Amino acid sequence: MKRNYLVTGAAGFIGSHVVDQILERSDVEKVFVVDFLGVGSNIKNLSNDPRVNLIVQDLCNTYWKEKLPKIDYILHLAAESHVDRSIEDPMAFIKSNVVGTVNVLELAREDRARMVHVSTDEVYGHLGPNDDPFTEETCMSPRSPYSSSKASSDLIALSYSTTYNTNVSITRCCNNYGPRQHTEKLIPTVITSLKEGKRIPVYGDGKNIREWIHVADHAKAIIEVLFNGEQGEVYNIPGSCELSNIELIERIVKAAKGSNTNVQDYIEYVQDRAGHDFRYSLTTKHKLSAVANQRDFNLDDTIKFYA
Repeated sequence: MKRNYLVTGAAGFIGSHVVDQILERSDVEKVFVVDFLGVGSNIKNLSNDPRVNLIVQDLCNTYWKEKLPKIDYILHLAAESHVDRSIEDPMAFIKSNVVGTVNVLELAREDRARMVHVSTDEVYGHLGPNDDPFTEETCMSPRSPYSSSKASSDLIALSYSTTYNTNVSITRCCNNYGPRQHTEKLIPTVITSLKEGKRIPVYGDGKNIREWIHVADHAKAIIEVLFNGEQGEVYNIPGSCELSNIELIERIVKAAKGSNTNVQDYIEYVQDRAGHDFRYSLTTKHKLSAVANQRDFNLDDTIKFYA
């Protein structure tokens, strides 16, 4: 039987990779994309497959629902997602990430659709250098307007499962890398700075630590949870390695400029971000093949994309 899919925010980095993988399935009737083409979205990221139908709308209104048939599967990735911008304009994040999510949950409830709400490891707060990784049982302790808005949407999603029996699961992933990421993010910023002959901005001392997964492996995990996940469950999606920001920058600079390059010649230390989380690290109780079989950390395709 053919199915209708809705992928919100699919003109963005992760969402576009999710759409690419959904289109490989034989059960796809249509893939509907709702995206208002804000920061981080680009219509060029979307496949030109005729089964893809783009609706340029803000999820905070409900007009987009009128353009949809009955939906079978929902993958909710639309979100304002940059911590720096959330510090400058928190209300935009509250509206998009909370109100937008409620509207998508209402559609899932009305259509009795299976839904995955895509969240972030940042809802857990942050870790010290020797702390154990976050688990699905770790209490949420967000530290920025962005992560607080995502934690709020997670709680609302879980309440829909309990109150309305909405078939929704939540994924919380670590940092993503790969082609199509917006240039406001760290890895594209480093690569484009080198390309344009600019100094690479490094917050504080650069020792903050992040865990990394390739975007295609994250997309596989999201789709795996869609079909195999349980209602009301949270699924952490860990990556393949942890690196400090300065270690990551050193890898990129030496890959681009040569192994004997003095990295300090290419960077500029800037004032640290307010409330900058020190470290994220995840573990999971769930056996996701997309996580177990993910690729080793490798930036070749990412560097090639921005070159």
